[in-house]
Amino acid sequence: MNFHLVFIFYLATLLSLSTSYYQDTIITQTHFFTLLKTSLSGASFPNWDGSNVCNYTGVACNDDGLVVKLSISGRNLSGQFPEGICSYLPHLKTLDIGYNHIHGEFPYGITNCSSLEELILTHTKLTGNLPDFPPMKSLRVLDLSSCAFTGKFPMSFVNLSNLEVMNFNENGGFNLWTLPEDIFRLAKLKTMILSTCMLSGSIPRSLGNMTSLVDLELSGNYLSGPVPKELGLLKNLQQLELYYNQLVGEVPRELGNLTELTDIDLSVNQLTGSIPESICRLPKLKVLQFYNNSLTGQIPRVLENSKSLTMLSLYRNYLTGELPRHLGRSSPLVLIDVSENRLTGELPPEICNGGKLVYLLALANMLSGVLPDSYSSCVSLIRFRLSSNHLYGKIPEGIFSLPAVSIMDLSYNSFTGSIANTIGNARNLSELLLQSNKITGVIPSEISKPFNLVKIDLSDNLLSGPIPSEIGNLKRLNLLMLQGNQLTSFIPKSLSSLTSLNVLDLSRNVLKGSIPESLCDLLPSSMNFSDNQLSGQIPDSFIKGGQVESFLGNPKLCISGYHNQAFQNFSICSETYNQKKVDYIWIIVVSLGIVILVGILFLRRWFSKEREVMKNEEIWSSSYFSYNVKSFHRISFDQDEILEGMIDKNVVGHGGSGTVYKINLSNGEVVAVKRLWSQKLKDDASDDQQTMNRELKTEVETLGNIRHKNIVKLYCYFSGLDCNLLVYEYMPNGNLWDALHRGKCLLDWPTRHQIALGVAQGLAYLHHDLMPPIIHRDIKSTNILLDRNFQPKVADFGIAKVLRARGKDSTTTIVAGSYGYLAPEYAYSSKATIKCDVYSFGVVLMELITGKKPVEVEFGENKNIIYWVSTKVETKEGAIEVLDKRLSGFYNNEMIKVLRIAIRCTCKTATLRPTMNEVVQLLIEADPCKFEHCKSPNKTKEAGSIRLEERRRSHVLIASKKEDRRIAGRKKASAIARPFPARRTEAVTDRTA
Repeated sequence: MNFHLVFIFYLATLLSLSTSYYQDTIITQTHFFTLLKTSLSGASFPNWDGSNVCNYTGVACNDDGLVVKLSISGRNLSGQFPEGICSYLPHLKTLDIGYNHIHGEFPYGITNCSSLEELILTHTKLTGNLPDFPPMKSLRVLDLSSCAFTGKFPMSFVNLSNLEVMNFNENGGFNLWTLPEDIFRLAKLKTMILSTCMLSGSIPRSLGNMTSLVDLELSGNYLSGPVPKELGLLKNLQQLELYYNQLVGEVPRELGNLTELTDIDLSVNQLTGSIPESICRLPKLKVLQFYNNSLTGQIPRVLENSKSLTMLSLYRNYLTGELPRHLGRSSPLVLIDVSENRLTGELPPEICNGGKLVYLLALANMLSGVLPDSYSSCVSLIRFRLSSNHLYGKIPEGIFSLPAVSIMDLSYNSFTGSIANTIGNARNLSELLLQSNKITGVIPSEISKPFNLVKIDLSDNLLSGPIPSEIGNLKRLNLLMLQGNQLTSFIPKSLSSLTSLNVLDLSRNVLKGSIPESLCDLLPSSMNFSDNQLSGQIPDSFIKGGQVESFLGNPKLCISGYHNQAFQNFSICSETYNQKKVDYIWIIVVSLGIVILVGILFLRRWFSKEREVMKNEEIWSSSYFSYNVKSFHRISFDQDEILEGMIDKNVVGHGGSGTVYKINLSNGEVVAVKRLWSQKLKDDASDDQQTMNRELKTEVETLGNIRHKNIVKLYCYFSGLDCNLLVYEYMPNGNLWDALHRGKCLLDWPTRHQIALGVAQGLAYLHHDLMPPIIHRDIKSTNILLDRNFQPKVADFGIAKVLRARGKDSTTTIVAGSYGYLAPEYAYSSKATIKCDVYSFGVVLMELITGKKPVEVEFGENKNIIYWVSTKVETKEGAIEVLDKRLSGFYNNEMIKVLRIAIRCTCKTATLRPTMNEVVQLLIEADPCKFEHCKSPNKTKEAGSIRLEERRRSHVLIASKKEDRRIAGRKKASAIARPFPARRTEAVTDRTA
């Protein structure tokens, strides 16, 4: 009896303790979610009210009411994640806090979560060292991609024996590390993504034992040595990405054993030998990318039998022989790029059979034969580039009318025949490049119907007849090259309507008549009319703009007597022309008088407004509440926090357009806020004011939509009644002017080169990657900001022009840059071109090289840095003399290389200046760290960023496919927020533009 009583008492005690533990756990859970809401700020927590946390959005519980899942991904939250989560939620199996602005170090308490199965911290701002992972035997998914971790890579990850997905993609702050030989212990691993995380050394052969692998990605690292043939043992592998490393040797034929493989990318390595036929036979292969290697031999003909191939990218190798004759016959090809090889023979006629081809690129080979008529059915084609081959014959009419094609580049071949009238149906065409062929006939007027045309180059052909006046309707055209033909008749006056034009070349034709006066409106665009049969007076504006050489070889042209002493190659015009000039002077005098009168009236009106402006200052704070906010990035602050921070003690600078504040936000971030006064007139509805506001908003939205690592990030734009606010990322190292000229720190040469290259890449993006291009107009060292790693960010482009414009034609505004940086053609016109930006950039280069300001007393009266450098560089000793004396002589040779680039950029003749794309390549070639002797602490990351940018720009076409797969599998989400997509896109257009 006593035994039974004791047993009942024992059970009652256990039940009481269990009930007490359960109640304590429920209370603890509730306390954690209260703590979480107070620790994180930003978007609201929907439905996170009440005591039952199991009803909260993003929370899941088991049957006992204990939390097993917490998912707050993508809620725009900021702050630090609470420590000790597992002491609050001991049964937690899934933790997903990705795609938020959570900062601080890795929450070390997570390693105590013994039940945790999925840990997803992707795309957060977590920093610092990672802990050693204990044997978390339940953990299946570990996604720490796109964070900012540093220090040693946690080699203890091999202890996570049940791991199925491991993703450390885009963590470039780790120390260099190597894959351990015992990595095969992760026998259950299906997805291993270690791209761009400082992986070095060789690929261990033991990877071949990890037969569960489906996805293996080691791209964007410093791997060396051969590709192990043991990878051919991975029988379940579907995706293999080893691109952008330093791998050598031949491509193992054993990879042909991977019968499940759909995607293989070994691009941008140093691989040699031929392409294994065994790989090309794989039955499920969709993507084959081996570009930028040193492969030789022929493209295996067996590829023509593939029924799954969508992408074939083999450019920049040494491949020979013919393209497989029936390539594309059975496969749904989307992209073919075999450019820059040594291929011969004819083009495959069945390449568009699948009806999905978007990119056809085979430029810079030795292909011959005619264009197949079947290409007229490639209605999905967007990029069509076959330049620099030996192709001949007529271009089929249907090719000219392809409805989707954007770039048609058939230049540098031997095509004959004429340009078909059907070109008017190519409504998506932006670039028509047919130069250096044998094309005859007239230029059809239908060429004006593709209204998106930006470039037309028909130079060096056998074209005849007049220039169609309808070309003047192409408002977006910025390049028109018709030189080296047999064009006749007059220069159409309608060309003056091409307000976006930067280059016009009509030289070496048989044009006659006078030069339309209206073409002066296109200055300072580069124009060339030489070697024709033009007659009459050269307009004075061309002569003042430094373009007189553009008219040589026209013996019937003349100049007014005023210019006689300066230009001996032209005769003096008759008195009729001189009288006309006097009439122009009278017009200018009268106009000047009107301007002065208007100025006096304006000043009177402005002084009468001073009292009103003072009154508006008193109600400054109340005006904010009527703001419209336009966000361009995901932001974690609100309007009130910005407005409250705009106080005098936070002012860090003043400019012609407003005041700049540094504001520390509650989430730990720092932003820069520029306050721009609208200076609105009393008449709120005035046309000028409305035009100015529209232009400001347009340009701000353009800036806000730009995504480039070297363009300052505009978070949002506040438009109000009294002023406008621009919220930028804050640059802790200030601007380049202060760094060079105010002694804040001495920048070594590798760091200066890093800055030059970054600015060049930003400008190249604006000039060549955007459509239409963006011209900065005010490149100078004060507009180049420096982040904590001295990476440069170009700022303030396009805004000043709008702020100061007063007329309706913003292309003739007085804003044309800053003294010392202006291109010489600006003296006669304020219209900007991309070559004006190149000139200003050249001045910045000279500042970096010499350490001197653009204008200094030692240069002489009315002399600048360009003149000073030109007087020194005739000898190598003189060139060394201009180098910054504060720097050691270790990098003299590299600095002189950059000095040559600067001199080219500042050439007085705009047409002789290089493009920014060319400047980027020249600067890369002058990299002081090119041969790994760099001593700059900043340079390692820069070299990595250049490599990554090239790779990202060359991997895009299947980014969307990969992105969908990553989201679905919770494994590769990092592709979404990369500054450049994971796969190649317009590398083709960049390298052949």
